[in-house]
Amino acid sequence: MVRILDVVEYPNMGAEEIVHRIPESGAGDFRIGTQLIVREGQNAVFFRDGKALDTFQAGRHTLTTANIPLLVNVVKTVFSGSTPFTAECYFVSVRDLLDQRWGTSEPITLRDSVLRMVRIRAHGTYSYQVADPQLFVGQIVGARGYFSTQDVSNYLRSVIINRLTDLLGENSKSILDLPAMFEEISAATRVKLRDDFAAIGLTLKRLYILSISPTEETSKAIDEAASIGAIGDMDAYVKFKAARAVGDAAQKGGTASDMTAMGLSLGTSMAAGQVLAQSISGGGQAQAQSAQAAAADPMETLKKLKGMLDAGLISQAEYDAKKADVLKRM
Repeated sequence: MVRILDVVEYPNMGAEEIVHRIPESGAGDFRIGTQLIVREGQNAVFFRDGKALDTFQAGRHTLTTANIPLLVNVVKTVFSGSTPFTAECYFVSVRDLLDQRWGTSEPITLRDSVLRMVRIRAHGTYSYQVADPQLFVGQIVGARGYFSTQDVSNYLRSVIINRLTDLLGENSKSILDLPAMFEEISAATRVKLRDDFAAIGLTLKRLYILSISPTEETSKAIDEAASIGAIGDMDAYVKFKAARAVGDAAQKGGTASDMTAMGLSLGTSMAAGQVLAQSISGGGQAQAQSAQAAAADPMETLKKLKGMLDAGLISQAEYDAKKADVLKRM
């Protein structure tokens, strides 16, 4: 026997539920005069044969051909004005859906004016609201079968990452500048996403970037760049490391011959350090001349770098970076 739905309501819509369908499968049997109860924060959309009939806002409604005009012909010609008609009712949450999370599942690769190429991860939060329940049900629920905020968020996350990547690729100069631009990047991303959300019946209320961080490989590159190129006075830095190396050797109880040998090594290494400082920190005629000298005799430069490494004046990472730079110019 056909079950006629005389009262249609869905009072217990959960926080993670964005759409609920009555009946959950197939078509339901309604009659003219059926009572529809829509709670605050909900809209109800009636569909028949894949076409939206009407949308009801919060309140108690009696279904008639006056508030569902598209039923007039169906009821008169097929059901003689009283027989039940088949349809589906979708209860849609129209409250603000807060604290939705987005983030990159894979690193984003970008050009960088300082590091040449970087790979970053980003994450943040956003909130949205269903602005057009009919469009949302047709585009998202009907076409994709999404009913929960998790289902919708998985789709929206890919849209957000796509627009953010496009924005960073067009405007970003260096990852080192990004932390000071979170607010501007967030605002620009919201503008880019406005039409994407509207196309499926949503309004993007807020979007925040909580973090843009480098991958482990990019972090190592930043550390190396900081240790090699971010020192204002490289010559003073080399002298400081030399003095510290001597002090460490004395504390370990080195012999006089050891100290003499270290002194000779440090003298050679400090001279090389001056050449290295000029080639790294540079910007002038003296730097250009030292770079030309290094290019003219790369073997000598490599020997001096090795002496600095053996004396503990530079780290293995610093040595490897400069060695690669010298070999590249040979």
